[in-house]
Amino acid sequence: MTQKPGCHEDCVELTRERIFADALVEHVRTPGNGAIVTFDGCVRDHTHERSTLYLEYEAYESMALEKMREIAAQLHEKFAINRVAMVHRLGRLEIKETSVFIAVSAAHRAPAFEACRWAIDTLKRMVPIWKKEFFADGAVWADGEVPPAPVADSEGPSGAAPAAKPAS
Repeated sequence: MTQKPGCHEDCVELTRERIFADALVEHVRTPGNGAIVTFDGCVRDHTHERSTLYLEYEAYESMALEKMREIAAQLHEKFAINRVAMVHRLGRLEIKETSVFIAVSAAHRAPAFEACRWAIDTLKRMVPIWKKEFFADGAVWADGEVPPAPVADSEGPSGAAPAAKPAS
């Protein structure tokens, strides 16, 4: 969310600006809340033992917003929650910057936790947003798994490549 929220009830946005988590938390806060649960997805400095320099996000923006709004609507159908704020960054992001932020408010903590987890898992599966990871030795479009770093020595050990760790 940019500094000036343009949301009334639920807030669903794509932005190329910094995400202001505090403003999103305040946006979902209502007098009937007993809990606000947040997810702050941020750019880490490594992927599968490769040093990450920065990320770039692209989206099919109109469809991404439509899918994000559908997720917000489904949250209200599936969970006893009050408000949702869901914002995803696009463009270049540096290490430690927030790429996606979700805040869910509810009268009780259990539905807030469950809804927030469901929201990020569903967003990552359903919303047409793509991440490109940049490393010192190249870049890859992330598809859940990133291949290991290229081997500098072409006469390295033969056999199967090491198993990749699951994306976190």
